[in-house]
Amino acid sequence: MFDQLTDRFDTVLRNLRGLGKITDANIQQTAREIRRALLEADVNFKVARGFVERVEEKAQGTKVIKSIKPGEQFIQIIREELIQLMGAAAAPMNFAGTAPTIVLLAGLQGSGKTTTAAKLARYLKKQGKKPCLVAADIYRPAAVQQLQVLGRQIDVPVFSADNPNPVQICIAGLEQGRKDGYDILILDTAGRLHVDSAMMNEITAIAQAVHPHETFFVVDGMTGQDAVNSTLSFAQALDLTGIILTKLDGDARGGAAVSITEVTGKPVKFIGNSEKMDGLEVFDPNRIVDRILGFGDVISLVEKAQQVIDEKQAEQLQKKIFENKFDLDDFRNQLLQLRKMGSMKQILGMMPGVNRKMMKNFQVDDRQLIWTEAIINSMTPGERSNPHLINGSRRKRIARGSGRTVQEINQLLKQFTQMQKMMKRIGKSNPQNQLMSGNYLGIN
Repeated sequence: MFDQLTDRFDTVLRNLRGLGKITDANIQQTAREIRRALLEADVNFKVARGFVERVEEKAQGTKVIKSIKPGEQFIQIIREELIQLMGAAAAPMNFAGTAPTIVLLAGLQGSGKTTTAAKLARYLKKQGKKPCLVAADIYRPAAVQQLQVLGRQIDVPVFSADNPNPVQICIAGLEQGRKDGYDILILDTAGRLHVDSAMMNEITAIAQAVHPHETFFVVDGMTGQDAVNSTLSFAQALDLTGIILTKLDGDARGGAAVSITEVTGKPVKFIGNSEKMDGLEVFDPNRIVDRILGFGDVISLVEKAQQVIDEKQAEQLQKKIFENKFDLDDFRNQLLQLRKMGSMKQILGMMPGVNRKMMKNFQVDDRQLIWTEAIINSMTPGERSNPHLINGSRRKRIARGSGRTVQEINQLLKQFTQMQKMMKRIGKSNPQNQLMSGNYLGIN
């Protein structure tokens, strides 16, 4: 997500940090570089022009603070303006005063509405809500079945009806949802083109019949400025309350995410960052801008860790570290928790101070965690507790059992020995912090 923008801004910020003073010449030079970076990322040209003008104006009127380097002040101006451009702050969801809250999802064909409906249901369930999905896409083959499969995966009920009228399906779903006591109803409607008047009339009729509290336009983030244009078209027919940008884990240049709020006046409320059911996150301009500028996103990283780390296990691990009893079983458990947090590249991308150019060339193979787990699983309980028992013949046996090479067994044992020494030095530090360290996995 935003890799191209991040690369270009990395160059801009590196040049700025070396500035001894802010002058008209370096303001103009920086403005040109920022404009080029935004346009190459497919940001709307009017948005790019307005942004650059605001940055120039603020930079020229900046009062130099002695305790802060001029270049750092310039960087702060860019950061503040980017945050404002993308919506200033995270836009909260609208919930009904009296349940259920009705969420209507609309969008083009292929934008990922059905998957997004399930992701949103899972997200709200994690927030303590009781959601129900309503399958109102009767046109796409197997759309209802797909939603039912996803509903089973996340343990959320799906309402469907043998009815050729999507409006009536949504009304029936609302009645059933009220009867069963659900506090969130998510309506998954069919994909449609804004030029198809019959289909646009249908989605308008659904909105008029159920009076949704949230009407989200689900749009493919990889379509760039087409995403902005389609949002504007749908906003003419529906009272959109927010946007969900999908597929931002692909090759999207990020232009839609940067410019869509400025152009449409509608806030981006969520973004999809993977195909997994947990691949939906709240769109927070502060955090997104910090990622774009290469400052990391520690808050999101900590939140991900908190979701997978069991406090009781963490206390037990801390006790083991105190007593210098950290073994390969503990290491395997930590790897399992790390895998639940997402891909290694995604996790490393949230860490502040990670060199972006190095990350670009650094090939992170998430299968390595699976292979490491397979190696540890091929050991006996005694070997996992006492790795020093693993001699040459045992290494060959472990290699055969895990399908890996003896060299990989040797490398893992070497890394584990180094980690044991590090754990001994850490002593009383919080073991949860070790998940955040690249050295923990021997990848630095």
